[in-house]
Amino acid sequence: MAQASSGKAELLKISSGEAEMRYDWHCGAYWSRFFLGLRDDKKIYGTKCTSCGTVYVPPREVCGPCFAKMEEWVEVGPEGVIEMFTVVRHAYTNPSTGQLIKVPCTDVYVKLDGADTTLMHWLDETDEKKIAIGMRVKAVFRERRTGTIHDIEHFELI
Repeated sequence: MAQASSGKAELLKISSGEAEMRYDWHCGAYWSRFFLGLRDDKKIYGTKCTSCGTVYVPPREVCGPCFAKMEEWVEVGPEGVIEMFTVVRHAYTNPSTGQLIKVPCTDVYVKLDGADTTLMHWLDETDEKKIAIGMRVKAVFRERRTGTIHDIEHFELI
């Protein structure tokens, strides 16, 4: 640890200041349809490969193993199982807002019913003794939805 000129240990904090970086990005046809399902219907949709049958959530246009174009949409969830989780205890910057994430928080990978892939999101439980791989969860939707992944507020244990 660095020593200040006074001889005491000094912990530094570096800030990016008040800089703001605004951006817009085009979601494309697949992500737009996915987000519109969340916003307008409180439903989660994925794409299904007509070649191998894999259901992707979030949706993909092309199947990874088959390279087949996926044009079949299927509704999945809103319930599923925890495939992986971590309780985060050190704040990090939320890329959507630029603000620090309130900790503790639980990042969770959920395999929704009817899907073959996982969706990363948040779980409303932060006590790791109460969480286990394979536990069932369900999506909790926000009342005011805007067409982003945050239209799912979080997942909760069921």
